[in-house]
Amino acid sequence: MPSPQLSVLIVEDEPAIAETLIYSLETEGYRVLHVGTGNEALALLKKNRIDFVVLDVGLPDITGFEVCREIRKTSDVPILFLTAREGEIDRVVGLEIGGDDYVVKPFSPRELTARVQAILRRGQRSERAAEVQTKEDEILTEGRLTLLFDRYEARLDGEILDLARYEFGMLNVFLRHPGRVYTRDQLMELVWDEPESASDRTVDAHIKTLRRKFHEIDESFDPVRTHRGIGYSWQQDLS
Repeated sequence: MPSPQLSVLIVEDEPAIAETLIYSLETEGYRVLHVGTGNEALALLKKNRIDFVVLDVGLPDITGFEVCREIRKTSDVPILFLTAREGEIDRVVGLEIGGDDYVVKPFSPRELTARVQAILRRGQRSERAAEVQTKEDEILTEGRLTLLFDRYEARLDGEILDLARYEFGMLNVFLRHPGRVYTRDQLMELVWDEPESASDRTVDAHIKTLRRKFHEIDESFDPVRTHRGIGYSWQQDLS
């Protein structure tokens, strides 16, 4: 059972769905808050410590994707999208803008609660791993990139890259073995604590986001090489 201090925000405008989720999550020991609009969610997040967000895509005021984009400007709180849309494009968009998982309606409340627990466990394990890494290797530099493990921070030419934890994890793997080709499965095994919960498309989405963040600082900086049908590698000595 999780710590009572862990809080989950449900952003869902359908009362029946919200009530089911509240019951399921509270049964597992979480503190649950609920709002029905995106703007209410953003206002609440500014004033409260939230450990997890269950975010409906189809909200009455602004979309869940817009809410996620606003959240990611200041926070890396885990976000699970909840939606009636089944298209792969929507799934990929959700991952690209910073979502951690995606559940399509109708869904099992027990499954969703299990996903929340799994994502929170991954985050806690990643934090512990970063703490251990800090003792061994506080700073890792490869070419123009620097990782600062005590801050869980990445920099390109001294400018901070706003990376999600999976992006930071993949960058750590790449910088330690430049030139080595990693399959998608290998990246999931090395970066995701529960790789069976991820997919090839998840890795591709995070690689795309990582490249976009590089380009926000330097449009010509593109060190991640795609090996079609295989995976990805990091180019050495890229100036």
